[in-house]
Amino acid sequence: MTERDSAPAGDGGSGSGTAPLVAVLTGAGISTDSGIPDYRGPQGVWRRNPEAEKLVTYANYMADPDIRRRSWALRGESPVWRARPNAAHEAIARLEASGTPVRVITQNVDGLHQAAGVPERKVLELHGNARSVVCTACGAGSTMESALARVEAGEADPACAECGGILKSATVMFGQALDSEVLGSAMAVARACDVFLAVGTSLQVQPAASLAGLAAEHGARLVVVNAEPTPYDALADEVVRDPISASLPALLAALHS
Repeated sequence: MTERDSAPAGDGGSGSGTAPLVAVLTGAGISTDSGIPDYRGPQGVWRRNPEAEKLVTYANYMADPDIRRRSWALRGESPVWRARPNAAHEAIARLEASGTPVRVITQNVDGLHQAAGVPERKVLELHGNARSVVCTACGAGSTMESALARVEAGEADPACAECGGILKSATVMFGQALDSEVLGSAMAVARACDVFLAVGTSLQVQPAASLAGLAAEHGARLVVVNAEPTPYDALADEVVRDPISASLPALLAALHS
């Protein structure tokens, strides 16, 4: 297979024109072995504590100072700060470093793909990144580290230092639309790729889930790697139920060989 002419420019592959363009859509399941729980699995956050969903719902967050205070406390305790890339993240980074054109489209906000070594420009974060904060009024941004330092110092609901507006993590909450530019780029990758792997995602959250179908419609080989069945299994050329940290390195090594 060859990298298609319609693939996004500047991928930085080997330059040989012979390697397939590989798109990897990742969800919470790829990060569970890094100590970050998933959301919709049998032991997921939403199943264990349905009230937690209110803390990441935009309308609730903006209207209720108590929700914001609880959200800031939860952010400070997040396992994201202790998490490190696992074998699956590292396998994707190795494939990219080998010269194979790779684009990562992730529903995760943990930054572990970049920490594993995938260049920032090759990672499309559909739901934003938990390591930054943004003002909902003026759009000013800063680091989550600095915001959490203010919380630890006694500001339970820190306001924007520029305009006094409400701060939130730079992630997409329930009730917010995805960034149209990021989504557009993800759709372009899905249409252009030769291989599309959906890894650790339930493929239930739209529009991210539809990327798998879009890739298949445009002729990509679709591989689903997830412990539980997904709505797109019937479209897949291959479905893998084995643990991701063990199965994904072998799958990607085969692509490189």
